[in-house]
Amino acid sequence: MKIGFIGLGNMGAPMAANLAKAGHEVTGFDMAPVEVAGVTRAASAAEAARGADVVVTMLPNGQILRAVAAEVIPAMTAGAALVDCSTVDVDSARAVAAEAEAAGLLAVDAPVSGGIGGAAAGTLTFMAGGSEAAFDKAKPLFDIMGQKAVHCGDAGAGQAAKICNNMILGVTMIATCEAFALADKLGLDRQKMFDVVSTSSGYSWTMNAYCPAPGVGPQSPADNGYKPGFAAELMLKDLRLSQQAAGSADADTPMGQLAEALYAQFVENEDGKGMDFSAMLPRFEKRGRE
Repeated sequence: MKIGFIGLGNMGAPMAANLAKAGHEVTGFDMAPVEVAGVTRAASAAEAARGADVVVTMLPNGQILRAVAAEVIPAMTAGAALVDCSTVDVDSARAVAAEAEAAGLLAVDAPVSGGIGGAAAGTLTFMAGGSEAAFDKAKPLFDIMGQKAVHCGDAGAGQAAKICNNMILGVTMIATCEAFALADKLGLDRQKMFDVVSTSSGYSWTMNAYCPAPGVGPQSPADNGYKPGFAAELMLKDLRLSQQAAGSADADTPMGQLAEALYAQFVENEDGKGMDFSAMLPRFEKRGRE
């Protein structure tokens, strides 16, 4: 396929490189002067999109997505697909899909899970929203860039799945860190705590697969000085998106709201920026009851 790829940052660059490595003709554009193996540089987003079978975008937020879409949709050929892999607000995803469909294009919102490592290894998970025809057109590319793609429903469903998942993740990580900090103060050994909880009803991904306590459970960022696998500021971004969506949908999400406030405090007023989102544990260790 002829592919336009807009947004060649930490995630986009390895994704585009994997598409090129698989034999697709990839033309890329980014505001920064980056070079990606096998990818031809375009002078603008519209140039990268012109004549492409599929245009993939990987952008920082909904505002930028809307601006890029306004530039690339008029340059695209009817029947081509616009596949947005950014994590953005549901309203922006739906608005861009509607614009694309009005121009005779197929549209998919397909945010990813798996981080920079998954992007490089081609093991991302895609959560996709859009029509069956749009998903089918994008699926061969998802198979190259990732290991799993789930068609979640109509436009915006991919973003909805991502932010609901990450709201659970943020809330659960906070609860896991709080519990370890409480265990410390009660004199309970962390390994014993892990041995009980990881095989009991407190079992969770944040405990069993990504334990925030160093030296306990499988290797995780906690064992590497909390250098980010998933940065706290990215968790904050996703929690903010979840609460923006909750506001739009009139949904009561008090735990999601509190998780957003705690990560905002951690990232903006404490030392959380640039740390893994599991670095909430040392934060709670240092604190007493207020």
